[in-house]
Amino acid sequence: MELGISMFGDLHIDQVTGKMQSAKQRLKELIEEIKLADELGIDVIGIGEHHRAEYAVPSPEIVLAAAAVVTKRIKLTSSVTVLSSSDPVKLYQNFAMVDLLSDGRAELMAGRGSFTESFPLFGYDLQDYSALFEEKLDLLLEINKNKTINWKGRFRAPLENQQVLPRTENSKLTVWVAAGGTPDSVIRAGRLGLPLVFAIVAGTPLLRFKSLYELYKNTYQQFGHDMAKFQVGMFSHALFGDDSKEIASYYYPLYGAQMDRIGRTRGWFPFQREQYDFGRSREGALFVGDAQETVDKIIYAHELFGITRFSAHLDVGAPSHAHLMKSIEIFGTKIAPKVREALKK
Repeated sequence: MELGISMFGDLHIDQVTGKMQSAKQRLKELIEEIKLADELGIDVIGIGEHHRAEYAVPSPEIVLAAAAVVTKRIKLTSSVTVLSSSDPVKLYQNFAMVDLLSDGRAELMAGRGSFTESFPLFGYDLQDYSALFEEKLDLLLEINKNKTINWKGRFRAPLENQQVLPRTENSKLTVWVAAGGTPDSVIRAGRLGLPLVFAIVAGTPLLRFKSLYELYKNTYQQFGHDMAKFQVGMFSHALFGDDSKEIASYYYPLYGAQMDRIGRTRGWFPFQREQYDFGRSREGALFVGDAQETVDKIIYAHELFGITRFSAHLDVGAPSHAHLMKSIEIFGTKIAPKVREALKK
């Protein structure tokens, strides 16, 4: 099982003054954090796309390109790219460049977009939310297979004998699909034989996703795909410390504030401490605690779902750079080695 981290580039907001950290500072911190993850042998780093004031990263591939030249072995993926409001031609070119800069370490994780600010920003209609993703995924996969493209769709000009260059290191980019729990998304990924990652976040019970993992595996097998290439992952919010109660107490105000900022735009009830505490329990999808608690919980998730990749999403609500560096250190030196050892038995 691969063990990774992901981040969105959340900007720290002072709880008293409301002053927001600069994007420049956060981006520089992000590169330091990625360098440390690489040095500690973490398998994957994922960077997400957002178009809101409290995030520093609208284009994950720019950060990944910067990371490519300061890292040696860590895989570099978006987590996620909002494919529905992007141009698959330009996306492939950008990720091919990251792949070449990193000697073949780039991946692309495509999602429909939990956050929808990119749709009006780039001139797309939310009424076409699902159709856009279907069409653009089709084009992206076609580009991934063939250098010369002949293609026609609804939402962009047709391509007639057009070459999409440069090509990736091994002529094919690994494309994951991200899902938040919609059966249609699961079936699509299984039918196409694409690796799938579930976002299981906040206070969600882990068991709620077991049937979706089974649906994905069954669909993947039903369509005759090679189980030797089967990949399925999970992505959950996380933060680690030496003392479980101490890190939980530190993180709750930051995490709760971010959940409420997002929730106000989506009609959610205010985030409660009870949700946070349940999320931190063995059955919940919030990986906040010390190393041993986290090891036990990752192994439990592996047993429950058969995941081949676990990603700890570390910067929701913008913990300090020092706390993020400490979390990465704990993940790389204490959590990952114990999980790997346990899975050998």
